[in-house]
Parts: sequence; structure tokens; C-alpha cells
Amino acid sequence: MKTFTCTVTDEMGLHARPAGLIAKKTAQFQSKITLKCGGKETACNRLIAIMKMAIKKGESVTFEIEGPDEEAAYEEFKQFCAENL
Repeated sequence: MKTFTCTVTDEMGLHARPAGLIAKKTAQFQSKITLKCGGKETACNRLIAIMKMAIKKGESVTFEIEGPDEEAAYEEFKQFCAENL
């Protein structure tokens, strides 16, 4: 299992657009990708569940990646988060 943490820098937090991008990016991999923040967690392929977490700007989120292509998913998600969150 691979994990990494990043801080949300988008002024509106993890709203519909970035949540949708996360769900879309997750669909590219076979690995299970989980988002954790503030004691809550959800699978990254669940758009509405990500939005319900109500993650605000400045909060740290942790991604856990586990599965057959976790190394590739880890690298791409780290890059994705740096550019989109």
C-alpha cells in the first residue's frame, strides 16, 4: 500500500470540479484508492461521497492506494494533486 498527503489549496476546497476530476482519475486504475480527511474516509470513485466530506482550503487529505497498479497510480495521483488541488 502506498500513501501520501497533500494540502488543499483551491479557494473553494474540494468542490464538484476537483471531486469529479478525482473520481475520473481513479477510474483509470485497477487499484483501490481511498481519500481520508478529518477522521472521515471514502473511495475516490464516489463523487458525491467526496463532496459530502466538505473538505475546505488548507485541510490536509491523505490518499491510500492499494492494488496491482499502485505504483503507477501513486505517481500519477501525486502529480494530479499538485496540479489540481
